[in-house]
Amino acid sequence: MEITSDYLIIGTGIAGLSFALEAAKSGTVAIVTKKAKMEGSTNYAQGGIASVFDPEDSFELHIKDTIESGDGLCNEDIVKLVVREGPAMIQDLISMGVNFSRQAEDKENLDLGREAGHSSRRIVHTKDLTGREVERILLARAEENENIKIYENYMAIDLITKSKMIKRGIVTSETRETCWGAYVLDEYQSSVVTFLAKITVLASGGAGKVYLYTSNPDIATGDGVAIGYRAGVKVANMEFVQFHPTCLYHPLAKSFLVSEAVRGEGGILIDKKGNRFMEKYHPKKELALRDTVARSIDMELKKTGDECVYLDISHKPAQFVQDRFPHIY
Repeated sequence: MEITSDYLIIGTGIAGLSFALEAAKSGTVAIVTKKAKMEGSTNYAQGGIASVFDPEDSFELHIKDTIESGDGLCNEDIVKLVVREGPAMIQDLISMGVNFSRQAEDKENLDLGREAGHSSRRIVHTKDLTGREVERILLARAEENENIKIYENYMAIDLITKSKMIKRGIVTSETRETCWGAYVLDEYQSSVVTFLAKITVLASGGAGKVYLYTSNPDIATGDGVAIGYRAGVKVANMEFVQFHPTCLYHPLAKSFLVSEAVRGEGGILIDKKGNRFMEKYHPKKELALRDTVARSIDMELKKTGDECVYLDISHKPAQFVQDRFPHIY
């Protein structure tokens, strides 16, 4: 069986769907995802999207924060582009229907959260379910677009390259390696479907689930990276795996993410004796960068032999915690 479109997108997260909506303006789009269309890392993102909206904030400050957070390893041109285009992209999401949290006083201005690495409040969020809200709206816009078709439970196996086509005797004239689409497993029918496209986009996320302890969903197994690598795609920066510092610990149950925004709103890290320890590792304490906080927690556990530390926000009113973090609560 063959399915032909102008664009083939592997992945239904914020990247794949955003590209699909733009691509659909100039052609037909097929999107494949190996599980249900909502199942992916985007759906589990809690905290929010960093963007400059506070009048006292600035692009220059956001750029500076980002480069410092990247320990000087960032591509500055990309940082500047993403930061400066951020507000317009947020407005695009709002125009599509994304319901970001607003300030209680006027219901007009966005409620900007605080997270580590940011010197200003600039986290645009939907309480603690930001990813789910963005995913919901992007999927809705994609499903109502007649140029887009989503294939659920279709797992990409390999890219269709020129060399594969030559072996099958289909192509002989191409002078360089090109991609013609992908071979995809229809999990319901247990059959391989050939998806042909002029342009193929890998937007299937990372490989965080390769680790035993992670906030990543089970779907994050790096499929796109693997099939791209097998086809000769250049792969870079694989060493940059970031661990979210705070997941709920339970010895017998699967952990889940406890948003960094909890620390941004005043949550503190303590040991089993109730002692705060981040001040020993960084002057910004709980608002140090994620890698610093993760290493600090790891160091404490190794020194004490304890199985976990505690994230304490009990000094905040219960109603505040329930309103700001209803999903986590």
